[in-house]
Amino acid sequence: MKIFYRLLAICLIGFLSACASPKVTDYASQKPTLDLSEYFNGTLDAYGIFTDRSGEVVKRFTVLMQCHWEVIDGKKVGTLDESFEYSDGTKQKRIWKLTEIAPGKYIGKADDVVGEAIGESAGNALNWTYTLALPVDKDVYKVQFNDWMYLVTPKVMLNKAQMSKFGIYLGEVTLSFYKR
Repeated sequence: MKIFYRLLAICLIGFLSACASPKVTDYASQKPTLDLSEYFNGTLDAYGIFTDRSGEVVKRFTVLMQCHWEVIDGKKVGTLDESFEYSDGTKQKRIWKLTEIAPGKYIGKADDVVGEAIGESAGNALNWTYTLALPVDKDVYKVQFNDWMYLVTPKVMLNKAQMSKFGIYLGEVTLSFYKR
């Protein structure tokens, strides 16, 4: 019976912490205002780390981004071409296609994203949620991301993404973007 109560307590804590999560609208009055098609346009540099659930830095990386937007069928569509280089010398490429489906509402697609990323922005913040097919050694795991971006200045954005699988916290990706 003790195990049942422990499991119940863990589930209750998880449920309550999920209810306490920030909402993108909490940032609606924050400046500078983030306009994805303005910020992610041109060349950007990003610097990041991946930390595991204990907080240990597991990987460091840099990203070179070439970004542009166009209007297709009356909607803004952005291409974010990302070239990753990891501290161990490995390289990776990801090309995002972002579509603004309504003011402040976005969908995103990339080859390693399962389905679509769903994004919402308000004020200086953007929140993305998506599932990424993440290669680890010789396996590929489908990992959920809760990705928050905050525009700090017109040239600097900070990004913090929590990773989980089956609701279990795996670690975080932290990035700083700099717009040239």
